[in-house]
Amino acid sequence: MKKKLLFVLCLLLSVAALHAQQFDDYFADKTLRVDYLFTGDSGQQEVSLDKLSVQPVWAGRRHHLTELPAQGNGQIVMRDAESGQTIYTTSFSSLYQEWLATDEAQTVRKAFENTFLLPFPLRPAVVEITLLNYRKEMIAKLKHTVRPDDILIHQQGISHITPHRYLLKSGAPEKCIDVAILAEGYTPEETGVFYQDAERAVASIFSYTPFKEMRDRFNVVAVMSPSTDSGVSIPRMGDWRRTAFGSHFSTFYSDRYLTTLNVKAVHDALAGISYEHIIILANTEEYGGGGIYNSYTLTTAHHPLFSPVVVHEFGHSFGGLADEYFYPNDPTSDTYPLDVEPWEPNITTRVNFASKWEDLLQPHTPVPTPVSEKTKYPVGVYEGGGYAFKGIYRPADECRMRNNEYPTFCPVCQRALQRMITFYTE
Repeated sequence: MKKKLLFVLCLLLSVAALHAQQFDDYFADKTLRVDYLFTGDSGQQEVSLDKLSVQPVWAGRRHHLTELPAQGNGQIVMRDAESGQTIYTTSFSSLYQEWLATDEAQTVRKAFENTFLLPFPLRPAVVEITLLNYRKEMIAKLKHTVRPDDILIHQQGISHITPHRYLLKSGAPEKCIDVAILAEGYTPEETGVFYQDAERAVASIFSYTPFKEMRDRFNVVAVMSPSTDSGVSIPRMGDWRRTAFGSHFSTFYSDRYLTTLNVKAVHDALAGISYEHIIILANTEEYGGGGIYNSYTLTTAHHPLFSPVVVHEFGHSFGGLADEYFYPNDPTSDTYPLDVEPWEPNITTRVNFASKWEDLLQPHTPVPTPVSEKTKYPVGVYEGGGYAFKGIYRPADECRMRNNEYPTFCPVCQRALQRMITFYTE
């Protein structure tokens, strides 16, 4: 019996050792930056490879390499070319996929930059990127091989590194989640203002549960990317500024939607700095922002609602959380098909509610849950969310993902964020 137990123990230790060594078996401590172009219109979509680059350090996860914390609207799978074994996966969403649902996409083809960070393979690897629509159907796919000895892989982050300052340093990049805060619309003379705004962003994010309790798992670096002009562009006013990333309001003709299409410039500014997630602060008093899962958060720094908005948008880009607000005068929305369960953890069509927060409901919770009973049921199934008044449900009557005035994330969003942080760090 003792020999049997010893054998089982040795076997378990061997498996654990193999798991612990998996990253070093397949990857170097460097980052493979892959630039793609997503092109097309509402009828046809394509993915094209733009450029490959290598950066000095890998700041991403070294465990759970073949798992996804969230499905996203797109996925990247990296396989060892010789064995075909999956060695890394990640997920994302993109501004391009949002654009496909606009009226403009019905009449014109466009191209959108998208950049992703992958661990640098030791041996040839096949990278496959897939775009999904809101029905979770594949709309475009590209497969290409990365050879680590390719002389045309660009070297980045060696000769020039953008000036930066750590605002929170909890540990080495391989043990922490590395967040970079970039300056947009700050001139060199406004460097001090940017660092103050970045400090405010950090203070706001880490005042919310679960970021507050898990603060020691994050590093935050403020990166002073200077602009020629102060402020950002507001097209509806005919006001165009020369800024580091060319961000502007009125994305898709929505006045408050603030984004940048110059994704490669964003990553160029971060070359040589350890980062996984990106927050861009816009030097303006205008209200607005945007957050795209595993892409970036962009928000205005000098509007009175800056503090809650930067947290809300980071909930999108870091946590993959959906908007929980809706429009009472618009009972339906084309964003989420009502016969498909959304991938975001904090909204449901009840097609597969068991995969969401059903386990958090009190016994006998009415479904749908009347708002009049919100005190009795802090977690329920409240109709209205994902921009639709009917057919989509949210976990609580109020949440940071619904209301700028509400002081906390709801329990379901808190759990989703905690799971995401744990996924990256344990």
